[in-house]
Amino acid sequence: MDLWNQLLMGFATAATPINLLWCFVGCAVGTAVGVLPGIGPAVAVAMLLPITTKVEATASMIFFAGIYYGAMYGGSTTSILLNTPGETGSMVTALEGSKMAKSGRAGAALATSAIGSFVAGTIATVLVTLFAPLLANFAIRLGPPEYFCLMLLAFTTVSAVLGRSTLRGMVALFIGLAMGLIGMDQISGQARYTGGVPELLDGIEIVLVAVGLFAVGESLYAVLYEGGTGQTQNKLTRVHMTRDDWRRSWPAWIRGTLIGFPFGTIPAGGSEIPTFLSYAAEKKLARNQSEFGTVGAIEGVAGPEAANNAAITATLIPLLTLGIPTSNTAAILLGAFQNYGIQPGPQLFQTSAALVWALIASLYIGNVMLLILNLPMVGLWVKLLKIPKPYLYAGILIFATVGVYGMRQSAFDLVLLYGIGLIGVVMRRFDFPTAPVVVGMILGPLAEAQLRNALSIGEGRWTIFLQRPMSATLLVIVVAVLMLPKVLGMWKALHLTRSP
Repeated sequence: MDLWNQLLMGFATAATPINLLWCFVGCAVGTAVGVLPGIGPAVAVAMLLPITTKVEATASMIFFAGIYYGAMYGGSTTSILLNTPGETGSMVTALEGSKMAKSGRAGAALATSAIGSFVAGTIATVLVTLFAPLLANFAIRLGPPEYFCLMLLAFTTVSAVLGRSTLRGMVALFIGLAMGLIGMDQISGQARYTGGVPELLDGIEIVLVAVGLFAVGESLYAVLYEGGTGQTQNKLTRVHMTRDDWRRSWPAWIRGTLIGFPFGTIPAGGSEIPTFLSYAAEKKLARNQSEFGTVGAIEGVAGPEAANNAAITATLIPLLTLGIPTSNTAAILLGAFQNYGIQPGPQLFQTSAALVWALIASLYIGNVMLLILNLPMVGLWVKLLKIPKPYLYAGILIFATVGVYGMRQSAFDLVLLYGIGLIGVVMRRFDFPTAPVVVGMILGPLAEAQLRNALSIGEGRWTIFLQRPMSATLLVIVVAVLMLPKVLGMWKALHLTRSP
């Protein structure tokens, strides 16, 4: 009962007019930040950190949290309508969401995204309330061997599922891994693969690559191979979800939540891994598999969006209970706590109980606010699709250029943006999946660091991965993902040849 009393006290604090206003402003700003590629919640929170000198601690933390998960809602909008992910966590949404939009089902895609985000965010908030200490204790037991094997599983799953063939998926993955190696070595500090270009010492921005492959690549491909006619992007047949859409979406929301939540508690690449794993699961389980990659499958939007929001909500567990940030934005939130002289960790629930429970209560309120903000605007957003193609793609290119230039004010970044966009055109032309490139870039450096740390723990012995039960289990799953489809295919072929 003590937990429920504390939660009720948190609601009493979060529901004061001033805190409700800060929550609403944070959700609105977060939605806008998610829509704009190149900004992101981490940059937005960092830019607004100076308000901590003027605003009361609870209000500012509620505001920053609203920006954080509001950005996850907004990131799906341009992913679906323009194939331009506002956030890296929304990249998977673009795979099926943009196909649905082109099939005249943008309204259903936006609706399942908003409702799925609400469902996942609410369930994840309940789990944060109930199981924060328990999950944090489990997550802290995982070491470098387990993290490396977890990322290896993400690599194999993504490359095997997202491409038309495993080989093409692997090729795309290795392109991303190669891009991720550019810059300063994390351990030795040596410059790698920079070609003597100073701008590459800090590596290539992941948002730049995502915008280049998806937005610029999509626009240039349309101009070069589809022709620049004056037709609109597509026609919209309906704004709301049908009964069949609901039937197909709700299991995907639940599965996505269950996949995404555990990943938020561990520093294994943020929301990118669970969104890709959720997409892979939905593609395997779907009855209408032919819709994936063609007209667009609603499960491919519902599952990853739920996984994305569940993972984002779950990042509060290690942040609040251990003082460990598992994402860039969580790291900046940690700085915001410290600006108030508050140190997140095991004692936070005792020393600053009122702030913590008000923050958790604000998550429930913020999810309702975001649903109210997003659902009525579905009809407004889909009007973007009535813009004629030439104007639409010109706008996307301007939007992408301004967003990328705004990150570092670097002309070199613009050269990279359009160079990567041309790579995206070539990959699309020859049917190579682009998503594994981004996965390789995001997780490659993390996997390298964890591999080195694991080998250090094992004193250079590779058997360290087999000696630990969790990492050994993950390796078995990796082998199964790679081999089972081939074995089942051979078994099926053998069975057909034997049958009369």
